[in-house]
Amino acid sequence: MIKIRSPSRLHLSLIDMNAEIGRVDGGVGITLDSPNITLSAEKHDGIEITGGSSLSDRVYAAVEALLPEGEGIKVHVKEDMPPHVGLGSGTQIALSAAAAVNELYGLGMSVNELAIRVGRGGTSGIGVASFEKGGFLVDCGHKFSEKGSFSPSSASRADPAPVIFRHDLPDWDIILALPDSKGAHDAQEVDIFKKECPIPLQEVQEVCHVVLMQMMPAIIEGDIENFGMALNHLQTVGFKKREVALQSPAVRDLIEFMQDLGAAGAGMSSFGPVVFGVVDHRRIGEQIRKEAQLFLDETVGGNVVLTRANNSGAKIWKD
Repeated sequence: MIKIRSPSRLHLSLIDMNAEIGRVDGGVGITLDSPNITLSAEKHDGIEITGGSSLSDRVYAAVEALLPEGEGIKVHVKEDMPPHVGLGSGTQIALSAAAAVNELYGLGMSVNELAIRVGRGGTSGIGVASFEKGGFLVDCGHKFSEKGSFSPSSASRADPAPVIFRHDLPDWDIILALPDSKGAHDAQEVDIFKKECPIPLQEVQEVCHVVLMQMMPAIIEGDIENFGMALNHLQTVGFKKREVALQSPAVRDLIEFMQDLGAAGAGMSSFGPVVFGVVDHRRIGEQIRKEAQLFLDETVGGNVVLTRANNSGAKIWKD
C-alpha cells in the first residue's frame, strides 16, 4: 500500500498578466504544513475511490489518466481540503492520485510529467512545485506565444511553469482564516481573466520590483518586516488587486484587520476567500487567531487556525 500526504499552498500573486515582453503568468507562493490531503492506494480490480471526499471526481480522472491498460487501483481519501478557497486543492489531489499510480506501478515519472498528464500547472507552477519540494517559490510563467491567452489553470493546457527561485520559509507562524464561502472558479475564472487582462504594464513592473527587490531578499535574510511590507503591497497592485476587489466586504476587511492587529503582513491566496497573516511570535499569532475567529463568527462564519510552512513537499511512503 502507498500512502501520500500532500501540502496545501498559498498563492500570493500572479506576476505578469500583461505579456508585452513575451511571457505571461509567473507566480509567488508559500507551501503550508496544513491543511493537507492524505490518501492511501493499493492495486485493485478496476477503479474504486472511497472516503467520501468532495474531490473524488478529480481523483478518478487523475488515476484514469495514469493507469496502465488493464490495471486498477483503490484509493481511500482519509483527509482532504475544501475546493475553490485558495489552497490549491485541485492540483494537490490530482498529483497525489497520480503519484500513487506512479509508485504502485513503477512508472518512473517525475512530478512535472505527472502534472502534465493530469493537466495541472497551466497558469501557475506554484502548486506543482509545492508538491515536489515545498518552501517559498517563484515561477517565471510561460511564453505567451505558446500559451496564447490570459487564462486560469482550469482552462490552460500549458506545461507547469519553471520555478526560478525556491527557498525555505523561515520559522514564522501563519494565521490561516477560511471564511465559509467560495472563490471564483471554472467559468467564473475564465471570465475574470478575459475582463481584467492585460494588466497595465506599469503595475506589472511594480509587482516585479516588489517581488525581486523586497520579498525574495526578505526570505533569504529572514526579514519578516520587509516580507510583510511586500505582502501588504502586493494586495494593492496588479492582478491581485483585482482578485481582492472581487471579494465580499468581510474578506477585504479581514485582510486589513489582521494587519491592524499586528501581523507583519496579510493577504489573500489566489481568488480567495482564504486570508492569511504572517508573524514571528506564537503569542501574537494566537492573539490574532482568536480575534480573527471572532471576526468570522460575527460576519460570514468560518475557521481560523495557526500553521507554518512546509519546506519539503509531499511525503510518499509504503505501508
